[in-house]
Amino acid sequence: MLTKYGLDNILVMLSIGIGLIVFSFFFQVNILKYVFIILGLLLILFTFIFFRDPDRTIPEEAQNNPRIILSPADGKVTEIIEIYENDYVKENTKRISIFLSPLDVHVNRSPVSGSVEYLDYIPGKFLAAYDHKASDQNEQSKIGVKNDYGKVLFKQIVGVLARRIVTDLIIGQEIKAGDKIGMMKFGSRMDIFLPINTEIKVKVRDRVVAGETIIAKLK
Repeated sequence: MLTKYGLDNILVMLSIGIGLIVFSFFFQVNILKYVFIILGLLLILFTFIFFRDPDRTIPEEAQNNPRIILSPADGKVTEIIEIYENDYVKENTKRISIFLSPLDVHVNRSPVSGSVEYLDYIPGKFLAAYDHKASDQNEQSKIGVKNDYGKVLFKQIVGVLARRIVTDLIIGQEIKAGDKIGMMKFGSRMDIFLPINTEIKVKVRDRVVAGETIIAKLK
């Protein structure tokens, strides 16, 4: 299944891929013909890989316990640090950073159940998503969610290749852990800011799956 968040990109990229294949038949030189056919097929294949939206099984524990924090993105945990968060939580937090490669699923899911209290979109730079400065300087969308156990902020952050963020939320909306909330396009990063006393369930270099991997538990 392909994601609704990328319909415009999907149509454009598939059209270009098919166009390259059709254009190849105008060449008399076989090598040029094959080059355009291969390029077209690769673009079509990449489109289906990047914009895939697989079904996920939300852990029963997360469905019934608002203390459970799920991974909001597929990818690799690159950093777990303590840092002051001054936009929404406004206190010392534990930040978990997840790096997404272009081949990871880029549909994002809410890490926590609660009410959306804070939304902010910040235009910025396009540093490599794995660069630690990217969390503060890159273009990003910030989402703040509150439940009975505390406040959680998470950021959709673009990288060198990702140039568009989709955030499908509104202030006051009630969401559940594992709900789809948007997408980051073409390679990116997700940061999750949790209360300082949160119990972290993952470590650096772990692979995580959006909506399935339990990454933390609120006190």
